[in-house]
Amino acid sequence: MSTILHIDSSVRAITNPNPHHNSISKNIALRFIDSWQSKRPTDEYIYRDVGMNPPGFITQDWIGAVFTPEEKRTPAQKDILALSDQLIAEVAMADIIVISTPMYNYGMPAQLKSWFDQVVRIHKTFDFDLARGDFPLQPILSGKTLVTITSSGEFGFEKGGIRESASHLQPHLRTLSKYLGVEIIYEIAAEYQEFGDDRHRTSVSNANNRAHSLAAELADAVLAASSQREAVNV
Repeated sequence: MSTILHIDSSVRAITNPNPHHNSISKNIALRFIDSWQSKRPTDEYIYRDVGMNPPGFITQDWIGAVFTPEEKRTPAQKDILALSDQLIAEVAMADIIVISTPMYNYGMPAQLKSWFDQVVRIHKTFDFDLARGDFPLQPILSGKTLVTITSSGEFGFEKGGIRESASHLQPHLRTLSKYLGVEIIYEIAAEYQEFGDDRHRTSVSNANNRAHSLAAELADAVLAASSQREAVNV
């Protein structure tokens, strides 16, 4: 059995009285999850909507608690880190991580950045050793697959695209995912929202189709790997 951790970060709901206000990224992510669960209904599913229910920003007290040895933390410090501990535990359990996010001002929403700040934490998801020279940080977790689902108002943010240098969303996700233990990344993008033309409709349709097919591919791959392990252990 696999565990999927699904993080949505748009401030918009999946459905709204005005359908033009529906979150594109959340709906594409839902397509992925529905397709996965149709093939693997017994897998564990963990969901967080950090867009609607954002974790708190880290503070000086939070940092002080993190750098206090665990056995010396006060009850107040343990309370400060309780949410971070829970979020990290969810990441640690996950085999597949699905993150859906719109592009806000060419980067990730503050709510999603806050989630990452709570999760990317020394002695929990990475360690630090100056003996490694100029690269002292090393992830502790490993073996995870990440599916990113992004939506943007403009277009051309891909490698070689006309706005490649303006995108700080997907590059940031790739960099931070290392500290979630991610080793394989799949990217799905919907673009052209601000134009509202056929290009946008085609892009969203293609993204939904890709979400469906990718979920099926990954679910089948997990099943095949599980069957192979069982055969070896017989």
